Amino acid sequence: MTDEPRVIHWGHGSLAVEFGLGADGVLRLTRLGSPGDAPGGRHPGAPVPLVAVTAVGHGRTWSGDRFIHTAIGERLRYRAHRSTHEDGWHTLVVELDDPVTGLVAEVVYGSPDGVPVLRGEVLLRNEGETVLPLQAVSSLAVGCLTPGRADALDDADLLWADNDWLAECRWRRSPLRLTSPALNGRVRTPDGRGAFVLAGVGAWSSGGRLPMGGLADRRTGRTWLWQVEHNGGGWRWECGEREESAYLAVFGPCDSHHGWRHDLEPGAEFRTVPAALAFGADGGPDTAFAALTDYRRATRRPHPDHESLPVIFNDYMNCLMGDPTAAKLLPLVDAAAEAGAEHFVIDAGWYADETENWWDTVGPWEASRSRFPGPRGLHEVLDRIRDRGMVPGLWLEPEVVGVRSTVADALPEEAFFRRDGVRVVEAGRYQLDLRHPAARAHLDRVVDRLVGEWGVGYLKLDHNIDAGPGTGDNPGAGLLGHNRAHLDWLDGVLDRHPRLVLENCASGGMRMDHALLSRMQVQSTSDQQDLVLYAPIAAAAPTAMTPEQGAVWAYPQPEDSLDEVAFTMVNALLGRMHLSGRISELRPEARALVHEAVAVYKDIRADLPLAVPAWPLGLPAWDDPWIALALRTPDTTYLAAWRRPGAEGAVTLRLPHLRGADVVVDLLYPGAGGAATTWHGDQADLVLALPTAPSAVLTRLCLR
Repeated sequence: MTDEPRVIHWGHGSLAVEFGLGADGVLRLTRLGSPGDAPGGRHPGAPVPLVAVTAVGHGRTWSGDRFIHTAIGERLRYRAHRSTHEDGWHTLVVELDDPVTGLVAEVVYGSPDGVPVLRGEVLLRNEGETVLPLQAVSSLAVGCLTPGRADALDDADLLWADNDWLAECRWRRSPLRLTSPALNGRVRTPDGRGAFVLAGVGAWSSGGRLPMGGLADRRTGRTWLWQVEHNGGGWRWECGEREESAYLAVFGPCDSHHGWRHDLEPGAEFRTVPAALAFGADGGPDTAFAALTDYRRATRRPHPDHESLPVIFNDYMNCLMGDPTAAKLLPLVDAAAEAGAEHFVIDAGWYADETENWWDTVGPWEASRSRFPGPRGLHEVLDRIRDRGMVPGLWLEPEVVGVRSTVADALPEEAFFRRDGVRVVEAGRYQLDLRHPAARAHLDRVVDRLVGEWGVGYLKLDHNIDAGPGTGDNPGAGLLGHNRAHLDWLDGVLDRHPRLVLENCASGGMRMDHALLSRMQVQSTSDQQDLVLYAPIAAAAPTAMTPEQGAVWAYPQPEDSLDEVAFTMVNALLGRMHLSGRISELRPEARALVHEAVAVYKDIRADLPLAVPAWPLGLPAWDDPWIALALRTPDTTYLAAWRRPGAEGAVTLRLPHLRGADVVVDLLYPGAGGAATTWHGDQADLVLALPTAPSAVLTRLCLR
């Protein structure tokens, strides 16, 4: 073999990937991006191994916060590769082996046609003769995110999103150099030991932070975005500098953060959780988020709900708040139907006696007789929902059992999370372990009864506890096993009930991840009750999910001003409308505004599953006085803008994709109001004035 590397080319019309095989037998990813900016020839890149593997007895070659410097990863040698193109999906499998341990790594890359996104996962197979105790395995490792020169890192910014209950999707941006400072001056020094590291810990995948990140060049607009496709808190990513280029390494659970270990027996296999990396050649984060949106649509389970987007009324938020009764629900059913709702969901409390604390008795999921005392009980309300032309739905928290529930004694001990042989208790609940057949059979019976016998067509699946790092002697492995069993259970539910709509909720947005959203159709974005504070959450929600999956509450109150009613309705117009509030008590003018918003939503919703998001004012910050979100198709751009208290009366919204275009601007909602717009096509700017605060408006810009 000569010193010149063999170059392996792979990709499609929107993504170019190149690997260089050196004389040492090590394969390195040397170029990743658009086909037009990937010239042929030799590419130095950053020498990051395709896989990082830490195992007991085979640690790292360079100590510190970075996980990419692993002895096994540096030893893995190229053995073979193969590629396929089937059903619009490109796949490349690279096979590597470690001559010391006998470990074989199959690095599996995938990408949909026409989408600049690289998906990665790794299959490890032990072809050696001894057990290999794994401690960390990367899902995706890329070392060429910036050109191979030190000054390129000076322009790079890291992106990540803090995510808390009532305050979801709060994106932040910071120079990469703050965590990976330039160390080389007159004297050449090795790479540092640090990097920017984020890790999810516990059972909530997005509890604390979204399982996502990004790297943006503030000079050129070139942007990378990544997501960990895992439905538990066991994830980690790091981004830093190696050999004068920025690198990324994404992991599922690991030993140091999550107490995870996997004893890989001879002949056995282990597969990592997937991760995806989206690329935007220019245009900043908007372009990369557009690519990630296309990828999410291409990789989720098909379902008619993704296209029809029915309007949902849910009785919880700023309405019944977990205290439903037949007397309270029936007027709401009628009001929701008159407003144009197509699903009506009865939220928490339908299963509990009015006098009991239902929090720690959940589990049987039988309807309360005291709340629904008529001859048909809860079915009286379900029948009324159907009679008014809506699909009935129910709230369910399937993975928990209250400590005072009859189910707690009916299921075997092994059906629950346990540590040191004792059931894990969190906030008065036990956590089911869905690896156990009794736990899964219990939930299957519940769902099949509610859907098959009761005729429920929508289930809001909530999860309000974080049961900690996991279960068993190896808690991280126990949690990973449960997470994978949870996905398998969801697939089984939808296989049996293919038209059932599933909403993903966990105290609002504590489990916003693509593993769950590739199965479930709707995602709760928040439990935020303040309409003004909801605006930045609603505007940023398309960073974490496709717009048509993002359930945003619109909850007008009788005491709200008409501007506030319009404000809360605009919150939901570019997502998935979750109507709520005491709408049966609204005065006529307010009720008319609600009905108008629902009609506008129904008029535009066919475009939402085709649109990609953009942020004319940048990704919204929590305290921004003006907030804006655009959804754009090739011909039409929908633009929601919110003026919050303290904001000036006018704002300039930048829409560079419409530069030079002859555009017609329509004020879609509210139809009556003092909003004024001026379009400057040569600068691609829309100047919007709103006379009061808080107020909000939805506009449509169409090519003439």
